[in-house]
Amino acid sequence: MTTLATMISEARNVTVFTGAGISTESGIPDFRSPGGVWSKMKPIYFQDFVASEEKRREAWTRTFSGAAGWTGAKPNSGHYAIAALVRAGKVGAVITQNVDNLHQDSGVPPERVIEIHGNASYATCLKCGLRHELADLKGPFIEQGEIPSCRDCAGIVKSATISFGQPMPPGPMARAEAATLACDLFLVLGSSLVVFPAAGFPLLAKRNGGKLVIVNREPTDQDGFADLVLHDEIGGALAELHA
Repeated sequence: MTTLATMISEARNVTVFTGAGISTESGIPDFRSPGGVWSKMKPIYFQDFVASEEKRREAWTRTFSGAAGWTGAKPNSGHYAIAALVRAGKVGAVITQNVDNLHQDSGVPPERVIEIHGNASYATCLKCGLRHELADLKGPFIEQGEIPSCRDCAGIVKSATISFGQPMPPGPMARAEAATLACDLFLVLGSSLVVFPAAGFPLLAKRNGGKLVIVNREPTDQDGFADLVLHDEIGGALAELHA
């Protein structure tokens, strides 16, 4: 029987692709399931955030109240297993749909993490791109009701996540495509593979001659293309790799 450990051992360059399922084991809610983020609150579309001060205030209220639950959690055994594979030279890149910074927190070098949906742990100016730390923005918002604006250019500041209606970031998407084409094993961990264009990367890897492994609690539409499918918790599936 082909095992995940064997396939990783035999691979020269693994690209890991993670979705919400790896972070639910750290207590971070996913997006679409019952009890997930979007069952509790409606997403604020990018165009509405830009056009409406009221929507910006609502978005920042969510951010500073922790309502979405995307930040403040700790990495779990799945994150640490991936970090160990990076240190061992097996994994060249980690493409993630998550915005929780847990791959970096687990020890994966930031330059190896490709965040195609952004990062909720800091903010950026939509005009000039300047990074803003949430800690610097929270006090003025909570105490004076001051909606964050850029300290350099006075542009609109937004958490560094990719919102509904916001264009996918061209730089990370290009890096993700390059990592997909460079690997000989593409390992999906905890993604339902329903959100495109991100969900196109596993199929691209397969078409390019790479092996495809999918580890997810529920079946996905791409299971039939995979060389190995495990319907399992990610921490458990990866436990043997760093025992």
